[in-house]
Amino acid sequence: MRRTPRLARVAASGTLALAAALAGAGCGSGYGSGGGPDGVVRASWGDPQHPLEPANTNEVQGGKVLDMIFRGLKRYNPETGRAEDAMAESITTEDQRNFTVRIRDGWTFQDGTPVTAHSYVDAWNYGAHVDNAQVASYFFQFIDGYDEVHPADEGAAATADTLSGLRVVDDHTFTVRLSEPFSLWPDTLGYAAYAPLPRSFFEDHDAWLAKPVGNGPYRIDEYHENQSMKLVSYEEYAGQDRPRNKGVELRVYTDNNTAYTDLRAGNLDLVDDVPAAQLANAEVDLGDRYLNRPAGIIQTVAFPLHDERWQGEDGLKLRQGLSMAIDREAITSRIYHGTRTPASDYTSPVLGEDGGWQQGLCGQVCEYHPDRARELIEEAGGLPDGGITLTSNVDTGSHRQWMDAVCNSVNNALDDGGACTVEPVPTFADFRNRVSDQQVSGMFRSGWQMDYPLIQNFLQPIYYTDASSNDSGYSSDEFDELVDRANASADEAEAVRAFQQAQEVLVGDLPAIPLWYQNGTAGHSERVSDVRLNPFSVPVFTDIRVS
Repeated sequence: MRRTPRLARVAASGTLALAAALAGAGCGSGYGSGGGPDGVVRASWGDPQHPLEPANTNEVQGGKVLDMIFRGLKRYNPETGRAEDAMAESITTEDQRNFTVRIRDGWTFQDGTPVTAHSYVDAWNYGAHVDNAQVASYFFQFIDGYDEVHPADEGAAATADTLSGLRVVDDHTFTVRLSEPFSLWPDTLGYAAYAPLPRSFFEDHDAWLAKPVGNGPYRIDEYHENQSMKLVSYEEYAGQDRPRNKGVELRVYTDNNTAYTDLRAGNLDLVDDVPAAQLANAEVDLGDRYLNRPAGIIQTVAFPLHDERWQGEDGLKLRQGLSMAIDREAITSRIYHGTRTPASDYTSPVLGEDGGWQQGLCGQVCEYHPDRARELIEEAGGLPDGGITLTSNVDTGSHRQWMDAVCNSVNNALDDGGACTVEPVPTFADFRNRVSDQQVSGMFRSGWQMDYPLIQNFLQPIYYTDASSNDSGYSSDEFDELVDRANASADEAEAVRAFQQAQEVLVGDLPAIPLWYQNGTAGHSERVSDVRLNPFSVPVFTDIRVS
């Protein structure tokens, strides 16, 4: 399956460069500097990178809002991560390629209009079309006709207005024909890009963007850019997960250390990304109000395989040696205090063994063995002239800290203080541009946060030939064939086994080094209860109660 280029969904806390922060916890909120209104949860947030169109969001902050104001055909269980029917009454197929979707009756958008089959088909056609420049348009590439509405060649014009694989049968039924079999496709439909859209989105697009209208448990009441967004419970919501609070006020911060300080002072109810500098003390500061649970996030470093220095048998030995020179246990313990776990495959423990996670798959290659690391690098002819570099943006998260730690570990293992050096890039956008333009010659950060909880999502978008986020340029016929076989399988267990075999190919080829699995962290005030994080590390806002 061919993927079109896109911005990689990297695992980072707050992937946005925000224009301004609240000067104080209550600045711009209308509630003063102390407590919030009765029944409303006060949470830290960052302004979305793009307008809040479902197919135009591929980062955490915007996605957080979309998950509150929309419900699609599926919803991911906040505890297990399994895909469960939401608006879907049934999704059936006999050949894993042609699907019939029937939606539940009685659902309405927050403007009072009904959600129909057209609401989905129209939204998906809009999201897929190249003229609409939606950043998540690639999610529709599984559907027949995508190449006509979204040509692979940059600048090419669409030759069709709509996806040929979509057809409305009646108000509550539509059919989908995929370009090839994909047995797990229904489980992807909880992702926000597949949300339905009301007619108002198409009739007055600018007005809709100013105040988005969805069909989810919350509706947007007010939004003040760079300050806050207020959401209130949607009284006519037809889903089972009705809010247990009256609403949520999302307050903009550019520094999560400031948000954490406001939380401790009682001026904020929820911080869903505890800053690395506070992790050592968070449990002492917050007690049982500190949350730390596994999330579908893995941190890796990839290699520019277009560069001949990383190619062939010598290139493989060099990559293996560098992997064995990284002391994952020491780094995760020293910097992350139990919120990261050394990785031993390319997926995430949140999938579980039944879902394809393989603990210990890469064996010694993902363990710290400095003597063997030196041997392999010597067999490869030594490091490239001038050593190797490790690159990432440093404007979000604690990337500089772990990059320094990784390079120090490599230098100590190789007994060479100049073997590895950090090459920081000031902004996320600049970093992504350098990677996309093949301007990086050394190791670079390539973390991944799952779009949906399937092993397919950890493998195909990143490592399939020409895939959307295949930044390393890796290509393997064996890997591709196993992925194709997995997608075509009608048996879920059989599909997972094929994906696992594909992952074994990755371990042998090592296009990227698994570093660690990432947990979601959060802290909350005494004013709220029943706070938990879902497998995507996002708070389950509907469950939160306000005292």
